[in-house]
Amino acid sequence: MSAVGVFVTDQDLQSQFTQVELRSLNSKFQSARNKSGKVTIGDVPPVMAKLKTFTEQLTVDEIKDFLSEASSDMDEEIDFESFLRAYLNLQARATAKMGDSKVSSSFVKTGGTTGRHTISESEKSSYVAHINSYLKDDPFLKDYLPIDPSTNALFDLAKGGVLLCKLINLAVPGTIDERAINTKKDLNLWEHNENHTLCLNSAKAIGCTVVNIGTQDLVEGRPHLVLGLISQMIKIQLLADLDLKKTPQLVELVEDSKDVEELMSLSPEKVLLKWVNFQLKKVGYNKEVANFSSDLKDGEAYGHLLNALAPEHVNTSILEEKDPTKRANLVLDQAEKLGCKRFVSPKDIVEGSSNLNLAFVAQIFQNRNGLSVTVDTKKISFAEMMPEDAQTSREERCFRLWINSLGIDTYVNNLFEDVRSGWVFLEVLEKLFPGSVNWKVASKPPIKMPFRKVENCNQVISIGKDLNFSLVNVAGNDIVQGNKKLILAFLWQLMRFSMLQLLRNLRSHSEGKEIKDADILDWANSKVKSCGRQSQMDSFKDRTLSNGIFFLELLSSVEPRVVNWSVVTKGETDEDKKLNATYIISVARKLGCSIFLLPEDIIEVNQKMILTLTASIMYWSLQQKGVENDNKKPSTESPMQNEDTNSDK
Repeated sequence: MSAVGVFVTDQDLQSQFTQVELRSLNSKFQSARNKSGKVTIGDVPPVMAKLKTFTEQLTVDEIKDFLSEASSDMDEEIDFESFLRAYLNLQARATAKMGDSKVSSSFVKTGGTTGRHTISESEKSSYVAHINSYLKDDPFLKDYLPIDPSTNALFDLAKGGVLLCKLINLAVPGTIDERAINTKKDLNLWEHNENHTLCLNSAKAIGCTVVNIGTQDLVEGRPHLVLGLISQMIKIQLLADLDLKKTPQLVELVEDSKDVEELMSLSPEKVLLKWVNFQLKKVGYNKEVANFSSDLKDGEAYGHLLNALAPEHVNTSILEEKDPTKRANLVLDQAEKLGCKRFVSPKDIVEGSSNLNLAFVAQIFQNRNGLSVTVDTKKISFAEMMPEDAQTSREERCFRLWINSLGIDTYVNNLFEDVRSGWVFLEVLEKLFPGSVNWKVASKPPIKMPFRKVENCNQVISIGKDLNFSLVNVAGNDIVQGNKKLILAFLWQLMRFSMLQLLRNLRSHSEGKEIKDADILDWANSKVKSCGRQSQMDSFKDRTLSNGIFFLELLSSVEPRVVNWSVVTKGETDEDKKLNATYIISVARKLGCSIFLLPEDIIEVNQKMILTLTASIMYWSLQQKGVENDNKKPSTESPMQNEDTNSDK
């Protein structure tokens, strides 16, 4: 550890930052790499001085002097953890210089180097009301609801893991097979951990950012992390309809069919903003709303929006009122007539709470979007031409979620559009193979000159060739042009290579030797056979795998207690196959496998997804073997003690 690391001690370092902050700081750290690909203490001051946190308080020389207090060697290499430690201490120095000890006003607030976190009570109350409303009839949770928002009951309930799993299924129905959730009244440590492992792996599979959140954080019910995760789940639920497939009337937001492709590439939040401005323009309000915080604080936009959507309830007094708080009260009174008085209070509007305003606007959209029932058939037909076949769509989803789970700085909303500049690929390659990217010749979006995109993508292809990917007659321009087949092929090779490398690195099994697909196949078959089971797979496209029995036997062979055989079907009908496939995915995630396939991938025996599923189970199993060999297994209750994990017996 670099001497810079002595600045902060005895802290859970990365818990001091929000996920957005970590991504941003990691991007800054990567940009500080010198020609040799390293980051030294001397490289840090210019980067730190450009951060908004320090621009008005600390100069480059002051930062340099501060860092030199811990190390006189400015050429000493530092890692990202040391960079974060330096940031925290410089933050404390800047705060002290200002004579102001206020914490950040962001959603997850950090108290500098104190290690203490504060949360928004308004957000907690709003999310509690949402949970009480949507889950009040749930068979398990009805005994615990309604939650009192004035207490810590939300975080206490979250410790069991069931609540978070239920919220995931609210956000994206069917993500978790509830047969895999441990729902006994008195769960032991292992069962709590299994629920949270299932929760985190499933959260990644619906697009939540869970980098640097561990099961122990949830078992302990850390308020800032739990509330942040709940916020993401509710946001996904509320924004679910902001998609052309679910709400084709959204094509009304664009002028012609040429703009439909651009609309489809936008994130749900940006589509929601586009919808707000579309409605405002219809009533002659031309101020653009660019965010869900400062642009909504005065309540004017809300007044015009509600008048546009509900002319039968037009309230001109909203626009005539000069006091922002009184105006906010009038906004909520009018919203209540549409059944939308949830998530925000007048104070939340006036203070510009971004999370709560977004939720409030999304609720208004759900209740009344004001879009035409009949839409331009030319635009609709163009939109319908855009999606590919079902398998391509599922692969796009899988790779997009996998990329986002890596914790790179850029969040991918539309895979085929977002990778065309090459930057996302470079971030992924650097994450998986540190030092592989030459950032000195890379251009970060937005990129005005097309040849810069080609340069980025050429470097992507070059690195791929160094990794021995199959890229015959493939050029960077193919990515820039958005060739979907080639993009998916490159990503598959990247995911597979990374997966095989992880397996190879578990030296207790392979001693660092190359692992091939056949090794994974042989391991799975021998594992099932060793437990006295008869099923096997001849290849990763073996049609007999569609009933799911082999994978359930494989999961049971690596951890006998994880499969509840009383809920497993024979897999003879399509419905039974679907039940087994859904259960397999949830059980694998509960075990600890980070996977992004869908039940259809198992039923249809998608060769790529079957390989990733098998490799993920193998990786988990070999990790446990390594833990046992190192004598790191907990000596308390064994996870093998209770075979029935789901019953209330």
